[in-house]
Amino acid sequence: MATHLTPSDDELLRLMMAGDEAAFTALYRRRQAGVYRFALQMSGSEAIAEDVTQEVFLALMSDATRFDSSRGTLSSYLYGIARNHVLRRLERDRPFVQIVDDASEGEPHTELWAADDNPHEELQRNEMIGRLRQAVLALPEHYREVVVLCDLHEMSYVEAASALGCAIGTVRSRLHRARALLLGKLNANIMSSEEGAGESFRTARCFA
Repeated sequence: MATHLTPSDDELLRLMMAGDEAAFTALYRRRQAGVYRFALQMSGSEAIAEDVTQEVFLALMSDATRFDSSRGTLSSYLYGIARNHVLRRLERDRPFVQIVDDASEGEPHTELWAADDNPHEELQRNEMIGRLRQAVLALPEHYREVVVLCDLHEMSYVEAASALGCAIGTVRSRLHRARALLLGKLNANIMSSEEGAGESFRTARCFA
């Protein structure tokens, strides 16, 4: 019985460069969602994420020969292109970027908080996910990108270093610092919310 193996990214790229449109379509379908989520998590803007995703694959089509498999995976290469485009767009559009809810896009790890029959617990989970997104977007960009790549997209240090064009040690040290900053932001947000809830309760009692 014949065995049908799924072609690797490198094989699809080779076929694409030889003029196989189906290979490009397959590669796009395989990697588009990840590139889009990365751009969205980095920018907080659906418009930027959509534009960057198109730009990434247009860049791949126009000059695929720039990819060097000896320097990393094609996935890391695509994330690297996306990162550069996101940073340029953020610098240009910074005053206009709005944070959006991307729950419908299937963000990694949010499935751990699947809905159940308890509306109160579901509300708490949604609030925590919202705080996490806000905290990630509030990180400086060089810390945000390592959190998004390593923690949300589960890239190894090697893959993240390839995408960012830096040393593995740099990824490791930035991620350590980023996680500490992220934890501090989350704790501060939680404390602020609890204090706000307490103040609302005291105010309500005054008018009871």
